[in-house]
Parts: sequence; structure tokens; C-alpha cells
Amino acid sequence: MYVRPKKSLGQHFLHDRNIATKIVNSLRAEGYRTVIEVGPGLGVLTGYLLERKDLVIIPVEIDREAVEYLKEAYPALYGRIVEGDFLKTDLSVLTEEPFGVIGNFPYHISSPIFFRILDNRHSVREVVCMVQKEVAERICSAPGNKTYGILSVLLGAFFQVEYLFTVGEKVFTPPPKVKSAVIRMTRHREDRLPCREELFFRLVKAGFNQRRKTLRNALKAMLLPTHDRHPLLEKRAEQLTGADFIILTRWAEPYLR
Repeated sequence: MYVRPKKSLGQHFLHDRNIATKIVNSLRAEGYRTVIEVGPGLGVLTGYLLERKDLVIIPVEIDREAVEYLKEAYPALYGRIVEGDFLKTDLSVLTEEPFGVIGNFPYHISSPIFFRILDNRHSVREVVCMVQKEVAERICSAPGNKTYGILSVLLGAFFQVEYLFTVGEKVFTPPPKVKSAVIRMTRHREDRLPCREELFFRLVKAGFNQRRKTLRNALKAMLLPTHDRHPLLEKRAEQLTGADFIILTRWAEPYLR
């Protein structure tokens, strides 16, 4: 069965078996068994995932043609393939246990996928994914770097993030116009931040939405006492570590009960 790559879905099918093996082997699967595969497409990762007897695979695929192909190619997945949009799927219905996430994320929706993972952060133990190289560098960047942003802080607060390796364009059909990269995110042992997480998210987003301003000015819309002499208010969001944002959140908590 032939599956046509669909531009509307941002599909670039990985065909290099060595890269696929390397991605699957990057999944440590410590402390969990269930793995949700995002957009398996033609199943180049799926086949190697099924060879790992320590894993239970749940593929989530939005493309009906690809779903039919996977059913034919991998009978072992009978009853486990979820036809639907990962961004709209209630992951808690798929499994009640902690789980990992793996996939070649479509470039045009990679950020929403990461926010979806953050929504499920208390269940996600590990993520191994391929994304656009520029996105991978942004996520892994450090404070003070121009590419350091909202996802750098939020993902870093809950996961240890590692840039594993770069992937060229020719290993895909059709080849994208940019290089890709594989990253691994491993959940920190601490299940929750020592602050109100919802407020932490709000402060990080507010700070970076006006990243050229000091936090004293960027946070005014939140009705915080920005006249306070707190030293972190003198800095811009891109200068703060995740730990700094936790300190700022704890400062803000009494004012936003």
C-alpha cells in the first residue's frame, strides 16, 4: 500500500534505518513500559519499537492512509493504533500509567506538541523526538542566549534536556529544506516545582512575550507590585534561569492568591 506524504500534515517520512535504530535506542525506558508514538507515518520507528520487548507501543496517527498501512504492516498493533490528532487526544485515556513519548514531530506543530507534553508532565517520564535543528537548539539553549525562550525554561524546569545528534535532509522522503536534530528529555525526580506551577507558567510567558523589557515592565499587566526592589525585576526574562523564575513565582504568590 502506497502512502503519499501530505504537505498539509507536514509529513516527511524517515527512510534511513540506521537513524531510526539510533532514535529508538536513545529511549532508555526507565521506570515505565508504555510509549506513545506521535505520528508514526510509515512505521520506520514503530518496527524497531516493537522489537523491544520492554515496551508497550501506542501509535497516535492522524492520517487515515497511514493508519491503514500500519494495520497491514504491523498486525501486532491490532487494537492499539489510535487514529486521531495527538494535540486533541486525551492521553490519560490511553494509559493510566507513567509513559514515554517518541516521534518525528511535524515541524509546523512541534511547539504545540511540547506544550501538550507539558500539560501531561506529571505522567511523562521521557521524550525522544526529532525536530527541526533550530527548535532543538532553542530548547537546549542556556540563559543569555538569543534563542533562549519560553520552551527552554518550561521544559528545563521539568526535564533534563539533551541534544543527541544532528540529522541531514536526505534521510527523509520528501527531504525537508532544513536540518533536523534528535533530543532526549528525562523527567526530573521531583514531581512538582516548589511553587505554584500555574503561576510559574504565566510569569515565564509574560516575561518572554516582552523579552526586550525588564521584568519590572513586562509583568505590569499582571498587576504585581513591580515598584518592589526585588533584584530579579531589573533583569530581562532571557537572563533568568528556571530556578530564578521559581524564586520570582514565590515572590509573586502572595499578591496573586
